[in-house]
Amino acid sequence: MKKLKTKIGMAAIIMIALLSFAFMPAPEKITVKGSDTMVILAQKWAEVYMKSHPGAVIQVTGGGSGTGIAALINGATDICNASRSMKQSEMDKLKDRYASLGVEIRCAKDGITIFLHESNPVKELSLKQLSNIFSGKTSNWKEVGGPDQDIKLYGRENSSGTYVFFKDHVVKADYAARCQTLPGTAAVVNAISKDKFGIGYGGAAYAAGVKHCAVKKDDKSPAYIADTETVKSGQYPIARYLYMYLRNRPTGEMKAYIDWILSAEGQKLVAEVGYFPVR
Repeated sequence: MKKLKTKIGMAAIIMIALLSFAFMPAPEKITVKGSDTMVILAQKWAEVYMKSHPGAVIQVTGGGSGTGIAALINGATDICNASRSMKQSEMDKLKDRYASLGVEIRCAKDGITIFLHESNPVKELSLKQLSNIFSGKTSNWKEVGGPDQDIKLYGRENSSGTYVFFKDHVVKADYAARCQTLPGTAAVVNAISKDKFGIGYGGAAYAAGVKHCAVKKDDKSPAYIADTETVKSGQYPIARYLYMYLRNRPTGEMKAYIDWILSAEGQKLVAEVGYFPVR
């Protein structure tokens, strides 16, 4: 009889435990989508945060800033990563759909880096020279102090925030038709590492196996490489913020996650990845 009571008691305990588990709220999943420039940073943030917050579930994908912003507008992601600021037309779409202009969070800084093959003798270029190169006005390296060889252009696809930012702030014209567009900065770097006469641009964190070209504002200015000091001081002429965009002010787990990203711990990871903290 005692054994029967014991079995019944154990069964009741197991049933209560199973019922308790069944009615436990599911962990809040946070989806993050957008900038390919930021994807390695976003993945690092998510990885470290989930290790210290076992209940958190953060899913990160790239696709480009434009793709991320479209997903935010369509309700397909919670956080959009963008390497450019949102356009007014995009904010208008958010307002029409959600009665909100969205929330912009500056989460890191970047210095768009000019990549050259390691054997290229060119050490520095001005913004004007870069504009002429990527718009197609300058097509031979000898025009900017290099060898008598055609310049091979590599850039990002038009859904990329880096593509838009570089076009608006440096090229200030249409890209040359012969510029090869690639689906990520890693692909740009890989192409240039194999092309002696290639040039490309992208986030500072990806510049492995290629030469960094110093950039100067104009012919009378000194040239700088993107690093913590030159980006923070504004000396590097192609510096920019990296953003997270939300539809509304964050609450709950999302607020905790964003607060952590902006904390000293989260910003330390920005530097470890190869970008620059906002503080």
